[in-house]
Amino acid sequence: MSLPDRVLIALAALAGLAGVALSAAAAHVTGGSLSTAAQFLLFHAPALLALVALIASGAVNAKLARLAGYLLVIGLVLFSGDLARRALAGEALAPMAAPTGGILLILGWALTGVSGLLGRRG
Repeated sequence: MSLPDRVLIALAALAGLAGVALSAAAAHVTGGSLSTAAQFLLFHAPALLALVALIASGAVNAKLARLAGYLLVIGLVLFSGDLARRALAGEALAPMAAPTGGILLILGWALTGVSGLLGRRG
């Protein structure tokens, strides 16, 4: 397994860990947007793991799928990070962080689909 794939696995685990932690904080501290941040992390953690499995099986175009995975990770950092910072610190992570993260998540999912359509070629 390649280093980029192992990094995606580690980032998926980090997304899952952060999702559980933010879920607990939402239940006990803030609620609202923190719950949304936690849900996005928890939804995408297994998706990233599945993407690595698809890469390993040869079912997707590996280069596009890796790019998709990293777009999903960056999107999660911006989107969930912005929501979490707003909930916990009362200020934005950066201007337009959440919408930019959302767009990157959409692009990541679109590239995931394209990588499946192209398969090993491309």
